Amino acid sequence: MESSSTRRQATRAKLYEAAVTLIAEKGFSATTVDEIAERAGVAKGTVYYNFASKAELFEELLRHGVGLLTASLRDAAERAAAEGGSKVDALDRMIRAGLVFIDTYPAFTQLYVAELWRTNRAWQSTLMVVRQQAVAVVEDVLREGVENGELSSEIDVPLTAAALVGMVLVAALDWQAFQPERTIDDVHSALSRLLQGRVSGTRA
Repeated sequence: MESSSTRRQATRAKLYEAAVTLIAEKGFSATTVDEIAERAGVAKGTVYYNFASKAELFEELLRHGVGLLTASLRDAAERAAAEGGSKVDALDRMIRAGLVFIDTYPAFTQLYVAELWRTNRAWQSTLMVVRQQAVAVVEDVLREGVENGELSSEIDVPLTAAALVGMVLVAALDWQAFQPERTIDDVHSALSRLLQGRVSGTRA
């Protein structure tokens, strides 16, 4: 029998999916709580039972989505390490994991990228915190690579980590919007070559 916690998580997941789809289609301001409830197949009161407001729902949606991305990046790095791979291998696995995430959650990714450039949102500080959590996973791998001599000591770890995450986000969105005929393997291969040539200092 489902616990109340499991049921609530399932309800929240439906609300997240409904909200992210509607906001991607119409924008945050134009999306109403009534529409979110209708799209999720729940009563309006259910939205307010789980979230105090539409803004809180969106803030928690950002936490949830970036949390999933962060977990997928960390899992990719850990799997590479468990298999005895190099730090560049770990970064390559993380690029793949990022592309898979974006391919799975395209509407969320579009919202996330758009919100990064806004400065007047109530959830801006939350967004910066969760963004840093995702980037920090990449920073850790880069830092370990520098410390063990695999990567150049001249690498600016925070900036390089942010650049790698940004590269994956922008390339994936461009792929989906303008080059949808390409496969995820095509995109991963192109980004992998950039990684091999620029971060590791070798030719792919």
